[in-house]
Formats: sequence, structure tokens, C-alpha cells
Amino acid sequence: MMVLYGVAALALCMLSGTIVGELLGLALGIDANVGGVGFAMIMLIFATAWLRKKGKFPKATEQGVLFWSAMYIPIVIAMASIQNVATAITGGPMAILAGLGALVAGAALVPVLSRIGERSEPLPPMTEEELQEA
Repeated sequence: MMVLYGVAALALCMLSGTIVGELLGLALGIDANVGGVGFAMIMLIFATAWLRKKGKFPKATEQGVLFWSAMYIPIVIAMASIQNVATAITGGPMAILAGLGALVAGAALVPVLSRIGERSEPLPPMTEEELQEA
């Protein structure tokens, strides 16, 4: 049952993020959702951190959020596939330059981000109690 609460939290953040993205697109005069999925993920991070701090984020609820977090990349790819790529390419080289710029910046940041933090020991195996909760 608690897993459903995690999925519900994710759905609420996704709905809120979509609304914010649509409103931002409207404010900018663009007929598109501007960053809705990104806003949703940021809201989810803040909501789960707040719930953990308050002690109201049970392990089973966290499993529901973690399941959909693992699905994040395929969801983003599916959402991106509905965009009109042909129009973006024929509309000018700016779309291609922006995509290549993001690719180069992301590739350049991989080594930098991998050095953040200290090396740690791997997590211990799950106990029988943790396996039953999952």
C-alpha cells in the first residue's frame, strides 16, 4: 500500500511540473511545455527530502518513488519523441548547435562530477527484514 503513496507523490509532482511548464511556455509565448519534467523532478527531490526530514517517508513509499525514478530516462525519451524534430532541424542550425553544445558540455562534465565526494565502501547486503519489506 505504501508503494502506491510513492507513486502518488511522483504523479502529483509530475502533474504540478507539467502545469508549471505549460504556464512558463505561455508566459514566454511558446506553444509548448517548457521544462515540465525537470520541474517535476526538482519538486520530487524537495518533497522527498522534506518528508524524510519529518520522518514521514517509510521505506515502502520510498520503493514506489525509486521504481519510477529508475523509469525517468525512458519517460524523458518518450516525451522527447513527441517533439517535432523535423521542424527543429529545418528551422535553422540553432537547434543542432544547442543539441551539440549540451552533448559536449555533458561529456566534459562526466570526469568532473565523478571526482565529487569521497570513495566509499559498497552497501552491505540487505537483511531478511529489508527483503520482506521490498
